[in-house]
Amino acid sequence: MLSTNLEELWTQFLELVHKKCSPAEYQNWLSPIRFVSATENCITLEVPNIFVKEYLLDNYKEDLHLLFSSSAKELPIEFLIAPPKEKKLSIAPSLPAIPQEKISNLNPNYTFETFVEGPSNQFVKSAALGVAAKPGKSFNPLFIHGGVGLGKTHLLHGIGHEVHKNLKRLSVQCITTESFINDLVDNLRNKSVDKMKRFYRNVDVLLVDDIQFLQNRLNFEEEFCNTFECLINQNKQIVITSDKPPSQLKLSERMVARMEWGLVAHIGVPELETRVAIIQQKAELKGITIPQNVAFFIADRVYSNVRQLEGVMNRLFAYCRLMQLELTETIAENFLKEIADVHPLQAKVSVENILKSVATTFQVRVSDLKGESRIKEIALARQVAMYLAKELIDDSLTKIASSFGGKTHSTLLHAWKKISQELEKNQNLKRQTDLAKQHIAS
Repeated sequence: MLSTNLEELWTQFLELVHKKCSPAEYQNWLSPIRFVSATENCITLEVPNIFVKEYLLDNYKEDLHLLFSSSAKELPIEFLIAPPKEKKLSIAPSLPAIPQEKISNLNPNYTFETFVEGPSNQFVKSAALGVAAKPGKSFNPLFIHGGVGLGKTHLLHGIGHEVHKNLKRLSVQCITTESFINDLVDNLRNKSVDKMKRFYRNVDVLLVDDIQFLQNRLNFEEEFCNTFECLINQNKQIVITSDKPPSQLKLSERMVARMEWGLVAHIGVPELETRVAIIQQKAELKGITIPQNVAFFIADRVYSNVRQLEGVMNRLFAYCRLMQLELTETIAENFLKEIADVHPLQAKVSVENILKSVATTFQVRVSDLKGESRIKEIALARQVAMYLAKELIDDSLTKIASSFGGKTHSTLLHAWKKISQELEKNQNLKRQTDLAKQHIAS
């Protein structure tokens, strides 16, 4: 009777969870769990592998406590790992768990030719081209990080297309981290993990998107790290994208160290000119003529990321086509007012604002920041001011640099790169920079 009651509780738990999670999640993680038996002190569940057990405990431990335990600190559940199923003989050869293709999962629209280059992404695009030209010989691994919708996935797929076009003998596999995790789960369930390992470890170019989803998944991380090391040791190319640099990911020291072996490249928010170029490119692909003043008007108000910019343009082009209207600044202004996620035109941040704020924060004079002094404290403050100017002002780099006592755009870029790298490891400098930025905004 006790066993029956507890089995009913387990069924109720599954019904509850089924409503809360996605069908794929339920099918992959919860459906394979089988109720075995129950005693006064414990229930026994059978799971196909250790990963399913850890998933259940990581996500639903509190719910299970409420259902099966009133006062015990330890969850009264025992887990059995299901024995491997006997394989049936088959005359027909079995299909591989993963398609054996020379190229896989590449978006045909994401090529280097369709990627709009600007100062914020010039360095990372050059690195991507270098990797595509000589896989495994230039930067390995290449780790690309930056915010949402800035072109990381575009560059990742661009590398795949370039390799496939020029080096057809090489196999390319482009995956998301979620796909890697799902592949591992499926192959664990089918007792075919060795087949999966052979597949991934024989790929010539492995392109992995959104590695941040590997955080807090220790067993999956370990398998990925083993694959990573195996490919690197064979001089096979790995390219990884993330929303954060390796040092800021909640991954093991071993994994972080592996990802920092090669080149870590940051992709930034596109400047005004780059956003205008993106708008013009989108219009050209749609066969629409867009006046330059309209392109600048839109670019001035949509600046969070490229994906948002493209979404706004697609909606605006569709609106004009359906309403049979010519795209003008007035039409664009009225249309943008109706879109909640478009920013209003903000007050322009000037170099002078930045200089005053940085001078106050770092206790130096504005004239020092515009001067040639090489005193360590002044030089650092000057570089921070240049970094903030590049981040916050949409003017050309040459124009911004000239405001620092006639500096060149290369000096500005050097300062920006140096401070970008320092901010990742120097918390004190990060606090000072953030404080200066807050003063500018206020």
